[in-house]
Amino acid sequence: MGEHANGAGLRKRNTFTTRNASAEEAKRTVQELNAIEFNSEKDMKDKRTFGRTPGGIVFAVPQTHDMVSQLLSPSQPKNFSDLLVLAIMGLHILALYLLPPLFRKPIFAVIFLFWRCCYNVGIGYLLHIQSHHRRLVTWAKRLKLFVDPKTGGNSHPMLYSFIKRELETKIPKDYKFEEAPIEYNTWLVFRRVVDLILMCDFVSYCLFAMACGGRPAGESVAMTAFRWFAGWILVGFNLWVKLDAHRVVKDYAWYWGDFFYLVDQELTFDGVFEMAPHPMYSVGYAGYYGISLMAASYNVLFISIVAHAAQFAFLVWVENPHIEKIYNTPPSRKRCSEPNIDVGEVLGANADSVSEALSLGSVDQPSSVHNVMGIHNIDFHRITDTSVILLQLYTFALTILTPSTPLYQTLAVIHAVLWRLWYSIGIGYILNRQSNRKKWTRHFVKYGDNTEEAWRQWKGAYHLSMTMCYASFIAATWKMYSLPPDWGYGLVLLKHVLGVGLISLQIWTAVSIYESLGEFGWFFGDFFFDHAPKLTYSGIYRFLNNPERVIGLAGVWGAVLITGSSTIFFLALLSHILTLAFLQLVERPHMQKLYGQGLRKDSGLVKSLKRSLPPPLRRWHSGVDRMLSDTIDFVEEFVDAARPKLAAGVDHFVRDSTALFKHPARISITRLEPDLAGYDPKDYSLVVSGADSSPSSTARKSNGIEDAADSTRQYKALSFEYGAPIKVRWTAPLNHSKKDWVGLYKVADNASRKATRVASQGRWVATNKDQYDSASPEQGILISEIRMSGADRKDGESKDYLAGEMQFAGDKLWWTTGVFEFRYHHNGKHNVMAISLPFEIKINRFDEDDVELDANGLFRGAVEEALLPVVRNCFDRDPEIAPSTVQELFGSLVEREGKYAKRVVYAVHQMFGIEFAPEVVQADGNVKNLAWRICNAKKVLAPYSMSPSKGNTTPTGEKY
Repeated sequence: MGEHANGAGLRKRNTFTTRNASAEEAKRTVQELNAIEFNSEKDMKDKRTFGRTPGGIVFAVPQTHDMVSQLLSPSQPKNFSDLLVLAIMGLHILALYLLPPLFRKPIFAVIFLFWRCCYNVGIGYLLHIQSHHRRLVTWAKRLKLFVDPKTGGNSHPMLYSFIKRELETKIPKDYKFEEAPIEYNTWLVFRRVVDLILMCDFVSYCLFAMACGGRPAGESVAMTAFRWFAGWILVGFNLWVKLDAHRVVKDYAWYWGDFFYLVDQELTFDGVFEMAPHPMYSVGYAGYYGISLMAASYNVLFISIVAHAAQFAFLVWVENPHIEKIYNTPPSRKRCSEPNIDVGEVLGANADSVSEALSLGSVDQPSSVHNVMGIHNIDFHRITDTSVILLQLYTFALTILTPSTPLYQTLAVIHAVLWRLWYSIGIGYILNRQSNRKKWTRHFVKYGDNTEEAWRQWKGAYHLSMTMCYASFIAATWKMYSLPPDWGYGLVLLKHVLGVGLISLQIWTAVSIYESLGEFGWFFGDFFFDHAPKLTYSGIYRFLNNPERVIGLAGVWGAVLITGSSTIFFLALLSHILTLAFLQLVERPHMQKLYGQGLRKDSGLVKSLKRSLPPPLRRWHSGVDRMLSDTIDFVEEFVDAARPKLAAGVDHFVRDSTALFKHPARISITRLEPDLAGYDPKDYSLVVSGADSSPSSTARKSNGIEDAADSTRQYKALSFEYGAPIKVRWTAPLNHSKKDWVGLYKVADNASRKATRVASQGRWVATNKDQYDSASPEQGILISEIRMSGADRKDGESKDYLAGEMQFAGDKLWWTTGVFEFRYHHNGKHNVMAISLPFEIKINRFDEDDVELDANGLFRGAVEEALLPVVRNCFDRDPEIAPSTVQELFGSLVEREGKYAKRVVYAVHQMFGIEFAPEVVQADGNVKNLAWRICNAKKVLAPYSMSPSKGNTTPTGEKY
């Protein structure tokens, strides 16, 4: 592109805007321009940043300033919106002094909660619709906010001038309102709303704390000084977190700029981003608790917890999905770049061995099908899950039904101690023997099993031990706990709050560890499977090398605070000591043996803390590290030297002992247009076409509403392939509403032919573009509308009319079988103007009587041939994920989006009568392996043949 070739000259201008042919080309251009600026010798303040819009426009991103400085700094230019924000903040402060003391607390609590809702709910909603539908930009286009009135396209010149003056006042140097992309201008307007909400949110919180603040009766001067000192420490830390985070992400991410446009450049996430995940939302709220401490008010503490929880909800439901969509897109699919494992060839020598045929695990990596962890993975057909649940019910029933006398308390504590000893020492011994001698695996191989079976049995044993260890600890805690007689006495309430917080921290830590390691790492898979070592530090391990060492046991110390029991303190101390011993004596030696020098010495948090230490403390810390390292090495050498003697003694003890002693809701939403004068349903029609499921099926036209019912008697019913795109051609009069739309419904769902009473659930397409706030209705429009001459009409009319075409595919289809119809609706409402002929979506049953068997007596080739087109339809015929041959791997998006696998297993169930879990499709990875699995499953279910001539059909199960 010419503009890019002359980039050096263009960058000397105050503004830079160019359009690229595609998003990928724009991304490369932005990366190159930002790399040139980064490597230039300019001062940091003179270096420019380039961004791109989703439409491919590349532009120089003007320099902006943070919220506080642009509002409060005298050196920053001010505009009307700044004065408005300052005035509203001033009204908040004035209200604190004018309100009677009795009303200050409730009124400012309501005011703060209002602004917090504006933040987390209001801004969250705006960002959600912008991320999914780009609706804020769509609104700006529809309202023509940024269209110059001189062009005649903007009927609000005063509003245009006001917005232009407001934005250009804030960015006086390298910004031109008329030349900036609409996405950037929309973001600037959005951030002014954010400034108002965030500043009022913080000010109202501080004023509420002032209204609630005070010194508790009888508090000593030392305690007061400690409270204020600790509070200011937390506030100062909060301030540093915010400033350091802003240093890294700049205004672009601070104001959620990537919801509007993208800046492609390399960022170094150091400093606070190495200390904690999402620091602005996690440790960035430490100041709230510091203010609560200084105010000495439970009201402030509880409202701080509510605000913090709302912020985490905002993170989970708004930011994380957007981050996943923008920055963690699945890689491009591999097209036969690596050989596939042909399960048939591997197992062909012993095709009768069903257990082997259905196990696709290898010696390098276990099968990912049928995981253990998580409520959604509970399977009562699996002995491990049944045993775990029954044992926990047994434990909790005994705990609740027995009295809390000293005898039962002692028994509960002994029970918890025994399970903790087994979980740490017993499991640790098994893993140590597995690491050094493959002891566990050898046991199963001795009896003819394989590594996969050893892995399954190990997961069951570990899962049972872990759940019972914590269940018994909870039972002991319950026995030792008694409700406080006075919640307001001393620090009773604070201890309970802190205890619940520590328990929540441990639960979050466990979830984060599982998300980072997966099922394989959670159950110590590298002790059982030999694979190429690949050590990565992601998720929670970016910040901590061993999160189990401290925060992984925060919950047991939370129980200590809640109960105030010395016995629970002993249990917590024992648990922590045994966990540290397990990490040091079992996990650490195995990690060193497996990964060697690849192990990271310091975690991100430790590195950040070391950098913040003054030089004398840093030298002292290094000396302590060397001393501890030497001590650990000495202990390990001593244990290694003593191990043979200890082992010999244990062997003698075991022999002598042996000589003595021998487990969607559907919502009905109907909006009707009151006035349909001038619109005749006979002027509307729908014609349906698609991939026929039988050669004799033909597409026909239905004109109007009443004709559709009569015409079904004249033509053979239409039937289309499951998952195949369906095209709909529509006609309408010249005066039809531009907001007309066509929806897909089950025939049986709507009793009325004049109005639709059932929600479309997203299965609808608009007839015209740019009529709805969301981009989703436009997905599927092939031809918006063309004027057709009335001379060619065959219905006796001569009036011209409009015609268009749309396609229903992917999520706009019903992924089930049945009889369906399309309905043409008027003016964005639910008045029906035309109904298509009903058509059937069907999956042809696979008849094994009509296919030839292979050398092994199986019909695998026929299964592959029948399965491939169905799988391609289930994957939306997307070349990035849909295979073109039976051996081609599925795209990586299939593993991330479970909907594709669910579509396939439903189709397999209908075609072959075999019910699989969606994880089976993801694990098999291609049509060839899936076909082999189907063939072997058919052999297992031979008495339930699909063929009516061979007996009963395979029982059906729940639909996916």
